[in-house]
Amino acid sequence: MNNYLFRAGVALALALSNWLTAQHKTLGGFAYGAQTAPTGNEWQSPEALALNKEYPRAYFFSFKDEKEATQVLPEHSSYWQSLNGEWDFHWCRTPEQRPKDFYLPDFDTSSWDKIPVPSNWNIYGIQKNGTLKYGVPIYVNQPVIFYHERKVDDWRKGVMRTPPVEWTTYEYRNEVGSYVRHFEVPENWDGREIFLDFEGVDSFFYLWLNGRYVGFSKNSRNVASFNITPYLQKGKNKIAVEVYRNSDGSFLESQDMFRLPGIFRTVALRSTPKIQIFNLNILPDTDYKTWSLEVKADVRNLSDKAAEGYTLRYSVYPTTHLYKDGVTFSPTHQWTVPLSKVAAHRLTKVSTLQKNWRGAQLWSAEAPHRYVLVAALCNREGKVVETVSSYFGFRKVDIQEKTYYLNGRPIKLKGVNRHETHPEQGHTLTHQQMEEEIFLMKRNNINHVRNSHYPPDPYWFYLCDKYGIYLENEANIESHEYYYGEESLSHPKEWEKAHIARVVEMVESTYNAPSIVIWSLGNEGGPGENFKAAYDHLKMIDKSRPVQYERNNAIVDMGSNQYPSVAWVEKAATGEMDIKYPFHISEYAHSMGNAVGNLADYWKAIESSNYLCGGAIWDWIDQAMYYYTEDGTRYEAYGGDFGDTPNDGQFVMNGLLFADRKPKPQLAEVKKVYQNISVKRFPIEKLENAYKPQVCLPNEYTDRNKLQKTVFQLQNKKYFTRIEGGEGEWRLYKNGQEVEYGRFSLSHLYPEGHSKYELSLQQLAKSPIWEVDAREDNLYLIEHSPLEEGAEYYLIFNFYEEQPWSEAGVPMAQEQFLLQAAGAKSAIGEIAQGDKMRFKKRTHTLIGKDFSVRFDFEKGTIAQLKYAGETIIDQSNLELNAFRAFVNNDVWAYQQWFQKGLHNLQHRALSHTITKNPDESYSFTFRVASQAPNAARLVGTPSGAYHHIEELSDRPFGKNDFRFVTNQVFTVYPDGTIVVQAAIASNDSKALLPQIGYLLKLPKQFDHLIYYGRGAQDNYSDRKTGALLNIYQTPVASPLPEGRASFPKPQDMGHHQESRWAALRNGETKASVLFVGAEPMDIAALPYSAQQLTLAGHPYQLPPSDGTYLQLNAATTGIGGNSCGPKPLEKDKVRATPRHFGFLIRRLSGTEEGKALEDALVAKASVRTSTPLPTFVEGLEEEKNIPMKVIFASSEEVDLGEATHLIDDDPSSIWHSAYSITVAKYPHWVDFDLMEETQITGISYLPRSDEYKTGDVKDFSISISNDAKSWQEVYKGSFPLKDGSAQKAYFDTPVKTRYLRFSALSEQYGQDYVSGAEFSVLRESK
Repeated sequence: MNNYLFRAGVALALALSNWLTAQHKTLGGFAYGAQTAPTGNEWQSPEALALNKEYPRAYFFSFKDEKEATQVLPEHSSYWQSLNGEWDFHWCRTPEQRPKDFYLPDFDTSSWDKIPVPSNWNIYGIQKNGTLKYGVPIYVNQPVIFYHERKVDDWRKGVMRTPPVEWTTYEYRNEVGSYVRHFEVPENWDGREIFLDFEGVDSFFYLWLNGRYVGFSKNSRNVASFNITPYLQKGKNKIAVEVYRNSDGSFLESQDMFRLPGIFRTVALRSTPKIQIFNLNILPDTDYKTWSLEVKADVRNLSDKAAEGYTLRYSVYPTTHLYKDGVTFSPTHQWTVPLSKVAAHRLTKVSTLQKNWRGAQLWSAEAPHRYVLVAALCNREGKVVETVSSYFGFRKVDIQEKTYYLNGRPIKLKGVNRHETHPEQGHTLTHQQMEEEIFLMKRNNINHVRNSHYPPDPYWFYLCDKYGIYLENEANIESHEYYYGEESLSHPKEWEKAHIARVVEMVESTYNAPSIVIWSLGNEGGPGENFKAAYDHLKMIDKSRPVQYERNNAIVDMGSNQYPSVAWVEKAATGEMDIKYPFHISEYAHSMGNAVGNLADYWKAIESSNYLCGGAIWDWIDQAMYYYTEDGTRYEAYGGDFGDTPNDGQFVMNGLLFADRKPKPQLAEVKKVYQNISVKRFPIEKLENAYKPQVCLPNEYTDRNKLQKTVFQLQNKKYFTRIEGGEGEWRLYKNGQEVEYGRFSLSHLYPEGHSKYELSLQQLAKSPIWEVDAREDNLYLIEHSPLEEGAEYYLIFNFYEEQPWSEAGVPMAQEQFLLQAAGAKSAIGEIAQGDKMRFKKRTHTLIGKDFSVRFDFEKGTIAQLKYAGETIIDQSNLELNAFRAFVNNDVWAYQQWFQKGLHNLQHRALSHTITKNPDESYSFTFRVASQAPNAARLVGTPSGAYHHIEELSDRPFGKNDFRFVTNQVFTVYPDGTIVVQAAIASNDSKALLPQIGYLLKLPKQFDHLIYYGRGAQDNYSDRKTGALLNIYQTPVASPLPEGRASFPKPQDMGHHQESRWAALRNGETKASVLFVGAEPMDIAALPYSAQQLTLAGHPYQLPPSDGTYLQLNAATTGIGGNSCGPKPLEKDKVRATPRHFGFLIRRLSGTEEGKALEDALVAKASVRTSTPLPTFVEGLEEEKNIPMKVIFASSEEVDLGEATHLIDDDPSSIWHSAYSITVAKYPHWVDFDLMEETQITGISYLPRSDEYKTGDVKDFSISISNDAKSWQEVYKGSFPLKDGSAQKAYFDTPVKTRYLRFSALSEQYGQDYVSGAEFSVLRESK
């Protein structure tokens, strides 16, 4: 036995020695050779990247013949065998507990558990009673999960440090999974080289075969391939894999995701002949006259004899149909290239360039024409030794004059960031699930994906090539735990090899994918020289695509940043900013919770300029995982739900889709803003000078002469393809009800910038300048019935295309136009008929026929309202409201709402009058003060699961604290109609409010909402472009798309802007109550109160519904993107300025259904108020601070962080030093002009009032000047950590000055940023 092992070992050493010399080239950190066993230090050795792992190569396979090769994918190859399926599995918490000899041939694993490969063991171990069998899923955003400190060279202390006892990794220090399975090599592979490919293992693994140590690999997101030929034996072979959750590789894999270990992608065997095509690179190119095709091949000889007289025969097969894999019966192009002698155990390169390629069909996301290149390696006798294949496409990316071009045209990348995630499977996805994602993207007009922040499963590239998605492929590098300063791993020389290798592995493996149009060096890993070295290596491999890296634009080909403001994008669009162009926004519109405000504003700026090529929303799918309560209730879990500590809570849920792939309401906005058809009104008087329009008649009409005519112009916003063979329809709505429709064809709709007579590239090169025909085209003449006077009319266009991803009856694009605004409606006082009402003074009750209304004179509102004996309002549940459950993007403001007590307004009537009007109505007029007893604060992190409200009862409110005083009038008519009119004022008109209006609580039996407003998905003032005005119906319990009841973290939802009216229907009695806005209003009907939504961590923790909460709002603040990005725009903020608001309450007691119900509601809603508006209470506000202005700031972020925010009396806006492109260093300062020489005693500084901790000033100084040139320091001090209040510093003696400088010298948390909400000077003494 010993003699056998000796001989085997010698043979193995010789084989590996020969194999090493045949490597393509070496990568730093990749080692080769025979080792009998690991040292045990490999997973904590940053410069040791792999042992015996193949140099990276393009993703292609060997086939038995050319016909088989045209199918390209490995599952069609006779020389590929999947090892996916059940493996024997052992799990332990720490490396010391692992079974150390499990790889030996005679080690018995029959008692081990079984685990599917691919999978993540943490997720597979989740039990339906809430227990965890295989460790803890951990979610953190920026840090690694093991203990570390942000210090230079901290990484040298490794991954096994002892963390605080409450950390998950204290007990689960470094989980290890041991995997075993057996396989047999197919008989027809005899004599061939056998490779074992791991497409994804997180984060490090050792490999043994038949008891012999093969090697190791780190880099969890690129293929690790091993030549296992020397280790094989006849019959059954044993694979043993030892996977470590944490390794030094984890320092470079600190991406924003659940950190999940395991073999999570495919494991497979493949075989090749000994003389083989090792690599194949395909590069189309054009001078915009003709196309060429360059093919580079590496041929490797692993035999003991030289190979002479070999040739490569290339055959090109076009696919026969878009979106299908079938190819032509025979190749359209074929050529042969001779090879020089390939020495034994050596590698040779051969390159060929085919010029003047005829008939090339170009690849784009709009028309992804693909070709298959089959390469046949033939020996000197002409016998085929090996046949391989790869897809490719004719596509060129170019940068000219600060503009990004694809195939000669400037394009826009309408994108999303995408993580690989599934709530049941973790980071493992099936091929079908990936294709479903592509179809969802295409349905929603998404043409671009940033592979964040690593190369995805190889099948993803096949799908994107096939269906057309522009990819930014990103290297598996993010060392976010050390940020971007001197601690960053982008600086130490010891990490250079890892940075280079990860970039090279990405580029080599996906070189041939036409869908990749940008390379990225990684994400948030610092600006250092290691990235410059990686860029240089990338360019040695591929110069055909631009490179992006958002943390150091200076070293790459195009600019990028994350989460800029709309104003910044508008300035960047001018092309005049000091940034690198073209510019691509790598992350924007952070889609956490109910999100994606201002998308239309972003794209108005992006589409205004060719300097901006688009951006990628963060991100595509919520990364929540399914988890279970003890009683088996399933829910979508996020950071902390698994007991993982520390964690970053909900920050893992930022998708346009929920984790289960169902749409969030913001997806409709993305679809609308990204759509490729635009429509605009065309002046009918200019029709005679335009091309003949397509006439679009209604489906039914009697007399065409009576039809009205309206002209619209369509624009195809694609760049390369006509819209041909599609269908359009127009639908005419009167007061929200469809009254007419017609259909028309979409044909000859040429793309943006193209002419109907556009020449081919060849013709264009030879032709003179043609005269341009400037006449307007793509016109559609809609002939519709005459519009009735007084009614509101809208026209909605729907556009359909037949594509593989299309859903029947679902349009790819929509547009809506107001044809006629509503005219004057009947005054309620003129039509409200009924019996004479009786007023009971003792009970403050007005009684009419089949209704009664009782008033609360203490609170100044309706105490109880009954229609036909059915209670509508009770317990005075109609009140002024300015509070909402915070959405994740409200982080900039929600603490201010609690500080002002908006959640707990108490209402007190200051006066009242009762008036009987000439029309028999009664008016009850109240002056109402609305103020909380005290301030409060919400305890809990913004992205955390659990919050509670802490009432600051030791700080009782007085008259100078925030309050409303409202004159509100309730006018009751004989038919039971009640008109509510309010004049709302406050003592701080600059105060920011989430919304302002009235809240009504109705019995929970009123569980069905019908409204005429924007829908069907919920919408806000800055997210309503994709919500069309119509009449919609929805259960109150299901305010989200596809019947969903709540976000995974309950929050504000269900809003519908510009609602003309809303009705709630009792599901039992069928009675309805109607609310008609005096002006269009925002409405929301929910089964929970704002406080209940705020305090629940998950939907299952919400209490049983105790009523229907109806919000009727005069205005609602937008959602912006401040969960990570900018606040709402000023135009979308609601301030506590004086405003009028009114609505009518009407009953509908019939049992109508469907159309009859709609008709009745529309008729009931056709009324207006007829009483005068109440006046505002005046004199509530007091004078503010000393006037001053900013004259200089050493550093400020454009728009979001301008220094003028320090003096705008708005605690929600901040001064912030520059960060979006480069991070400015300390010190930071701002100079102020006090307008005149002023005596001051000190300063007041209010830190930012949101929940972010970047930039709070610690050490500071104050200097003064009389000329703003020479400065004298008069004070130096330090601020404590913020507690929500302004920090005041008093000078030893008062000083007189005209100019003042506030210098920030350090930050509370040691970062380079500075921020502040408000700054003022003090006159009073301490």
